[in-house]
Amino acid sequence: MRFAPGQLIMHRNVRNGRIGWVRPARVVLDDDRGLLVWVAPRSPVANEVAADGRGMRAMPFAEWLGAGYRLATGRWNGPGLLKFLPTGAAHSVWWFRDAGGRFQNWYVNLEEPGVRWDDGSVAGVDVVDQDLDVVVRPDLTWEWKDEDEFVERLAFPEHYWVADEKAVRAEGERVIRLAEAGTFPFDGTWCDFTPPADWDVPDELPPGWDRPPAR
Repeated sequence: MRFAPGQLIMHRNVRNGRIGWVRPARVVLDDDRGLLVWVAPRSPVANEVAADGRGMRAMPFAEWLGAGYRLATGRWNGPGLLKFLPTGAAHSVWWFRDAGGRFQNWYVNLEEPGVRWDDGSVAGVDVVDQDLDVVVRPDLTWEWKDEDEFVERLAFPEHYWVADEKAVRAEGERVIRLAEAGTFPFDGTWCDFTPPADWDVPDELPPGWDRPPAR
């Protein structure tokens, strides 16, 4: 399926069959290259937290596994965020901005290819975030990110949603080669993107945002 430009969809992360986070996003374009979406500042979001309100990154993974689960709603407090999900690829690329809205760096989010869904009144794309990431700076230098979390969670194969460490690292290395060469999408494309003025920000997540994962 294809999404229409300007359509509001739910970009969701799924972990072991349950929702990890939800971010509403406007579709910038959707073509053979992939899906490009915009997460606006102050967008309503939902995030998985433990019973005491702490997020997964606020505690050891072993503790998280027995800490209960709920989804807490809130707001996207950072600058606007552009995300590109290349067709069939096991990663997405995000354009991070500074507080003034200027391009700051690319962020390669390693993840399983997205699975789309459309319930009529609400639609979206579900991914499985594989935790290991790559930060690419404007000068095309790079570094791995969150490798400590990735390694920590790999020690719990019966609970972790990443089954193939080598495949995740290989995908990261493949995208790193693209970045080092300055090829698309690391060639300046969309670094100066400005969302249309008539794209409003919803007051809350629409009904159906928490429907069962599509994967």
